[in-house]
Amino acid sequence: MSKKRLNIAHLHWGFPPIIGGVETHLTIVLPQMVKSGHSVSLLTGAVEGVQGRYDWEGVQIYRTPIMDLNWLYKRGLTGLQEEIFKTFYDFLHTVEPDVIHAHNMHYFSETHARILEELASGRGVPLVLSAHNVWDELEFLELVTHKVNWTHIVAVSHFIKRELIGVGVDDKKITVIHHGVDEDKFRPNVDTQAILRKYPRLKGKHVIFHPARIGLAKGCDVSIKAINLVRRKHPDVMLVLAGAKNIIDWGGTQQKDIAYMVHLINHFGLRDHILIDVYSLDEVKEIYGLSKVCLYPSSSNEPFGLTMLEAMASARPMVVTNMGGMPEVIQDGINGFVVPVRDFESLALRVSELLTDDALRERLGYTGRQMVESQYTKERVTKDILSLYKKLL
Repeated sequence: MSKKRLNIAHLHWGFPPIIGGVETHLTIVLPQMVKSGHSVSLLTGAVEGVQGRYDWEGVQIYRTPIMDLNWLYKRGLTGLQEEIFKTFYDFLHTVEPDVIHAHNMHYFSETHARILEELASGRGVPLVLSAHNVWDELEFLELVTHKVNWTHIVAVSHFIKRELIGVGVDDKKITVIHHGVDEDKFRPNVDTQAILRKYPRLKGKHVIFHPARIGLAKGCDVSIKAINLVRRKHPDVMLVLAGAKNIIDWGGTQQKDIAYMVHLINHFGLRDHILIDVYSLDEVKEIYGLSKVCLYPSSSNEPFGLTMLEAMASARPMVVTNMGGMPEVIQDGINGFVVPVRDFESLALRVSELLTDDALRERLGYTGRQMVESQYTKERVTKDILSLYKKLL
């Protein structure tokens, strides 16, 4: 391919201050593409108080209400076809992309996906889908198989690839590219003074970090039940849970889940052993630095779990469940532990073991950091995506 510099158009429903796994992935990869010499633009959802167009680390950000899933869920999708077409047309006309890369547009709205395919086809440019999730619903089934002709699909784990093949997607049309992490930001020995000033109750505690937004699907209830057992042997244990603000809550389940968790904490009398708040990305980095063990006992098929890489990069062992793509990254007894789903007793045993055995905890954490440096850097994931673009062009 003679043209070295690419114009790349990305589309996703959210971007910071909206937070989540896909949003974090975009903050890692898009600036890295700019550093590689490419022109990168992102069309994403509007957020109150954030301007509609601006430059973010060299990436051109365009915001529109018709990509805001929280608004779309409340309003409904009827009668929006013309507005979606015009917004997508204007964005692509401005960017003049060589490749269009959509993230998680194989669900939520058939209208968005089909209009995007029509415009990509009219321009004669590849339309790449990153499948960060799969859903057991008809809309997902139809949008990945026959209603939209994706040029190629990036699966974020072998688990996602298997699920796509299972519903009839040609395996030659799918490439697995694991996420990467900013290994310079998430690292061992970060300064934790600021987070301790903000949360002095964490000082001198055995901090256990569950770095996922509060929800039953993320296994937060399992973590609470496990800590209820761990505190008997380690009375100074403190579980840190991440609350939710600025997230995509398609279906509006978040508040119900939080209410249940608060009830569970009160039921066990655990208020002195659990901290729940909303943390900035810098604060999250410092909480990893304070923590001794990280947990992700998801009870749903987690597609990948970017927080695993953050914990590993911070040289912290992580305990996960044998769900989805997580066992592809956390290897039992090597950089963490894998426990059966919803088994709070097994989770408690592994946490207690790691709190008791300093050498084991440090060995698993050190191995995780080595794995990140060799396999999961931001440079590696960006290079793999750009290589795929070049093959398609």
